[in-house]
Amino acid sequence: MAASGKAQSSGRRSIFITGAASGIGLSTARRFASGGWFVGLADIDQKGLAAALEAIGPGNGSTHRLDVRHRSAWKAELAVFAKLTDGRLDVLLNNAGVAKGGYLEAQSAEEVDLQVDVNLKGVLNGCQASFDLLCATPGAIVVNVASVAGLVAPPRMSVYAATKFAVRGLSEALEAEFSRVGVGVRCVMPWFIDTPLLDKARFSGNEDLRVSLRDQKVPVYPVEQVSDAIWAAVHGKPQLHHLVGGQAKQIGLLSRFLPEMVRKQLQRQVEAL
Repeated sequence: MAASGKAQSSGRRSIFITGAASGIGLSTARRFASGGWFVGLADIDQKGLAAALEAIGPGNGSTHRLDVRHRSAWKAELAVFAKLTDGRLDVLLNNAGVAKGGYLEAQSAEEVDLQVDVNLKGVLNGCQASFDLLCATPGAIVVNVASVAGLVAPPRMSVYAATKFAVRGLSEALEAEFSRVGVGVRCVMPWFIDTPLLDKARFSGNEDLRVSLRDQKVPVYPVEQVSDAIWAAVHGKPQLHHLVGGQAKQIGLLSRFLPEMVRKQLQRQVEAL
């Protein structure tokens, strides 16, 4: 069932954000609401959605209880959103994601399925469900949040990386496909970002990802860098790939020009464990 705000978009540009109750989704909601946009906040976290709507201002958006794995839920919530925006969907932000770390053989079937279902199938569901609304909105754009793990696959994040590689590939295909109907596509690939996901993902044992990164002195960037990058991707010149964070841009260059060196470095990381 939809849980929608009473506000109407009043002709404003609109964005529908999955995973909007926290992290990148919430930061992006704040950024777009402050820019005058009407924001559809979608998440499975009902309490988090209520807090997010308060954070952006109740008149600036609506809340939508959405599990991105369910196609029927997508259709229902987008229909509610469309009634509030006079049928407009200027930007779909596929941001919802989960991460489970550890060696592949140590991950449970449930952990594998969850990552594939949310990170990849959730994006596919969103792109299909929103297609008609996007086509009906001049200049509409789909923004898919992938990861640098979709460019270089780190050990002990194999399933997560596989889903993000897939999102990057999907984005590249859709950029061509959607161009025929005038819909743009952007793929945002951040480095490690300071979000609650770092506290939920684990490389091994009971050590969360945030602790692992701190121990290894791996940089973690503020979430606002991603929301600013998404804003720029929507408002700037058409460009498919957007790497976020200095480390991401460095890895992007190395993987392009020195891929063998990058792979050997990843192997050395495993051997040192």
